[in-house]
Amino acid sequence: MGHLDHATFGWLTPALSYAMACVGAALGLRCTVRALEATGPSRRNWLLTAASAIGTGIWTMHFVAMLGFGVTGTDIRYDVPLTLFSLLVAMLVVGGGVFAVGYGRDRLRALLLGGLTTGLGVASMHYLGMAALRLNGTVRYDPLLVVLSVVIAVVAATAALWAALNITSALAVTIASLVMGAAVSSMHYTGMLAVRVDVVPSPGELPGATAMQFIFPLAVGLGSYLFLTAAFVALSPTARERAEYASAERPGDGPGERPAERVGNPVGERPGEPAPAP
Repeated sequence: MGHLDHATFGWLTPALSYAMACVGAALGLRCTVRALEATGPSRRNWLLTAASAIGTGIWTMHFVAMLGFGVTGTDIRYDVPLTLFSLLVAMLVVGGGVFAVGYGRDRLRALLLGGLTTGLGVASMHYLGMAALRLNGTVRYDPLLVVLSVVIAVVAATAALWAALNITSALAVTIASLVMGAAVSSMHYTGMLAVRVDVVPSPGELPGATAMQFIFPLAVGLGSYLFLTAAFVALSPTARERAEYASAERPGDGPGERPAERVGNPVGERPGEPAPAP
């Protein structure tokens, strides 16, 4: 059996992958909170952004961590179409869970369904990404650790969605995203501990792309998307801020003008002049 190294670059890849998981979770939670405050197309758009953020965050976390994965005795390549498919699955399945929470009338049922769906989406993305691995040998899994990793994913997703339903302050969402990032990273490394590789040396060249040829540029691009979207969400006004702004901009409610003065001084009448007789 080949020796597996999950941190060939030391703590760099685990730390970066955790940061990506936290950014994706924080962005997804903020967008879900915004969605619950909105109605109509605005709610749908916020939920779509939340799904893309969480899906992109967990995918980027997984493959940034995989940059540090190595197996003694064999090179590693990635099947490009299957890797991209894992990203699509993450967004779609996580989207199903987020929309269940966003539109569910029964909060408890929506939370349980959304947590289960989102957690299975996280686990599906992980194991599809692992299926995209190409190496000289056979990959096996410890069933108990696989089940444990799926349970961690479901519990983490349910806790994150509960936070989105019950926590609105920025500080609380930040703490929740740090916890969710730790849970998603724990799920990843639990799943990786389940991996066993039987190396079979082969003189032929492996199919697929190397991590630096494909995974690294894509992870950088998706990470940039997360940070830019996070900046946009942070700068966009909340529903309450928009309502306050609209109230302040009502006609006749200009700054420095008191309602009592407008009632006592009809249009065209100067202050201090008697009102015209009827």
